[in-house]
Amino acid sequence: MSTKHFQRLFLLIFIVSISFKSFAQNPINWTSNQLMEPTQLAQAMQAGKALPVILSVGPGALIPHSIAIGPVQEEANLDKLKKQLSTFPKDTAIVVYCGCCPFEHCPNVRPAIAALKEMKFTNYKLLNLSHNIKADWLDKGYPSTKL
Repeated sequence: MSTKHFQRLFLLIFIVSISFKSFAQNPINWTSNQLMEPTQLAQAMQAGKALPVILSVGPGALIPHSIAIGPVQEEANLDKLKKQLSTFPKDTAIVVYCGCCPFEHCPNVRPAIAALKEMKFTNYKLLNLSHNIKADWLDKGYPSTKL
């Protein structure tokens, strides 16, 4: 095998291994049934309906009525989330969101969902901000705490 072919093979193996490592570290840990569409939450807010507990597990709490936890990729904020969750019954309706970036890159939604599972919550949703909070919430004119 020539040096050029060996280099290409090595590069391909390296890229594949990084891809698998990234996927292994960030597998999707929610189902499609556990996603809440932004329109559903926005309509409930606008209609004055009873709201779930809304937890912001990212860098900012832009959705009204949400509790700012902070980025749960940081251990202190993950502990803060677990402490907040410990105040609720296990069947409490909860919606978590981050919105910093697309789900496949988000460092915050997976630890939040994992904490809900670990603590045996049964009625939680992930707000489907699959792109980011700007595109999936703010640009649609849904209620926000600041623009």
